[in-house]
Amino acid sequence: MKEKKQKNRHVYWNPYFGGFLLGLLIIVTFYLTGRGLGASGALKSGVVTMVHTVAPTHAENNAYYSKFLKEGEFPMNNWLVFEAIGVILGAFLSGALTGRLKLKVQHSPKITSRRRLIFALIGGVLFGLGAQIARGCTSGAALSGMAVLATAGFITMMAIFGTGYLVAYFFRKNWI
Repeated sequence: MKEKKQKNRHVYWNPYFGGFLLGLLIIVTFYLTGRGLGASGALKSGVVTMVHTVAPTHAENNAYYSKFLKEGEFPMNNWLVFEAIGVILGAFLSGALTGRLKLKVQHSPKITSRRRLIFALIGGVLFGLGAQIARGCTSGAALSGMAVLATAGFITMMAIFGTGYLVAYFFRKNWI
């Protein structure tokens, strides 16, 4: 058994097969929920819940937070929250089954783990802010938008990859 686990230690799925499964998942999601996938909505629900817990009066009187605080409803009772929890649990399970479950920072030999984590944090914050400004994250705006052939979905995907390609020039020394 241990020999088989070592053999499968670094086996990854074919990315095209993963993309195919993602496409099927989006179709099922549209069928079951009437809308596509999204991740930033789960984070928004968490933030609204935390602010409401710490400062309920502020949250109820705030124009943004109050939209998500309806009488008799709990902001965390949203299918996007359960989707995000499922993604985290699925990643954990995948790592455990393939023997890759360990804390590790992947980075180029040219930079330190600390610098890599700082860049990842900055990039994550910028992407999160962009998701709120655009009213949807990559999965919501781009993937689900493209699945229904929305022009905005294609524009979003081109903007994400185009910006990434252009900005990569300035950060290439960290990876190459």
